[in-house]
Amino acid sequence: MDIFSGKTVLITGGTGSFGNAFLRHILGNHNPSKVVVFSRDEMKQWHMSERFRADERKLRFFIGDVRDQQRLRRAMSEVDIVIHAAATKIVPTAEYNPLEAVKTNVDGAANVIEAAIDAGVKTVVALSTDKASSPVNLYGATKLVSDKLFSAANSYSGNSGPVFSVVRYGNVLGSRGSFLPFFVDRSRKNLTIPLTHKDMTRFVITLQQGIELVIRAISEAQGGEIFVRKIPSIKVEDVARGLSPELGYEIVGIRPGEKIHEQMIAAEEAERTLEFDNHYRILPFGSPVEKYSADGCLGPVDKDFIYSSSTNTHWLGFSDIEAWLATNPEEMEIADPN
Repeated sequence: MDIFSGKTVLITGGTGSFGNAFLRHILGNHNPSKVVVFSRDEMKQWHMSERFRADERKLRFFIGDVRDQQRLRRAMSEVDIVIHAAATKIVPTAEYNPLEAVKTNVDGAANVIEAAIDAGVKTVVALSTDKASSPVNLYGATKLVSDKLFSAANSYSGNSGPVFSVVRYGNVLGSRGSFLPFFVDRSRKNLTIPLTHKDMTRFVITLQQGIELVIRAISEAQGGEIFVRKIPSIKVEDVARGLSPELGYEIVGIRPGEKIHEQMIAAEEAERTLEFDNHYRILPFGSPVEKYSADGCLGPVDKDFIYSSSTNTHWLGFSDIEAWLATNPEEMEIADPN
């Protein structure tokens, strides 16, 4: 069954790395009635419209900001599915511009929820981040609030309103703002790679895996869950050393608000987390477990379970990154802001 067949889908922040990859996937593998790209950058929208010119009959572009609830309501008219990808997500930027981060990540999330309920949308999936688990920076804190807003929104939507859920994952390989394209660019220019900490680890996920997680949430969410994909970790030093074996790297110190290791499920969330074959589901507070024990559920995780990039059982080495770079040039192309 094609869950997108005949449906109208709206993506906030739709001109970003996820939006480009998701558009390629949905237009190439599904049969939506219409896809609405909602973002505030007219130049990126123009480039996107040129890139997907062959599918222009199914595309609509809305200039707008998630801070503007009225504009969201207009854009969501007759929309069935909303994917909320818009965010202020660069950690130092959020630290130095806290009120702007709150306006986009918190107020924007609330606006998406209100507009979706008022417009009669059926399904809403919000993209989150590993930084929302036990946050130490403002970006993570705003995304934690956003996660809780979307999880709690099911209480407001009622039985006939939207089903709200969240997907949480780590660094997307090749995406704008992630470490890999920055490191690759430095190595191609024969420049030393700046490394913030020698022991730093990160979760990594491909855009395709992120898309698959979003589609799973659209298909299977009961309301309020946070879907967490099982993904590998990587030692950032291994990537820096592998890309620049001659010049090496330079330790520059941790940036404001940066963690040495990331976490996707905190110890406090373990008691309401269910495990599945390739992902976890964090349930909303006070929800009966049996409601969420879908096919493939392996049961609850251990009470002391923590899903951290430093204690992960699945790791990638630099050879894996090399193989990915060789076979996925189009995803690095998306990461290019031009």
